[in-house]
Amino acid sequence: MCAIAIGVPAATRVERESERQDPGHVVIDEVAGQWIALIHSRVNLSHLLAGFLFFRLFDIVKPWPARQLESMPAGWGIMLDDVAAGVYALLLMLALQHWIG
Repeated sequence: MCAIAIGVPAATRVERESERQDPGHVVIDEVAGQWIALIHSRVNLSHLLAGFLFFRLFDIVKPWPARQLESMPAGWGIMLDDVAAGVYALLLMLALQHWIG
């Protein structure tokens, strides 16, 4: 939650000052999404790698509503699409941990 609370105003400011929409050098959105994806992950290499890969997959594919969240204004759009990708990855990780173990 702290990364989101800090990220929205910070990303908004960087976007305004750089005059670029969703500037690539803003990475706090990726940090927040990755933390969400891994929050309930077991601490071993295979689970951490799976959580990372699932987050990246959902961040690239942007299933509904992640793609629509990008259109929110300034820092909200920058942050929330990655938060959604993190939530999708978290749900997949939880399902896999439940069924596979």
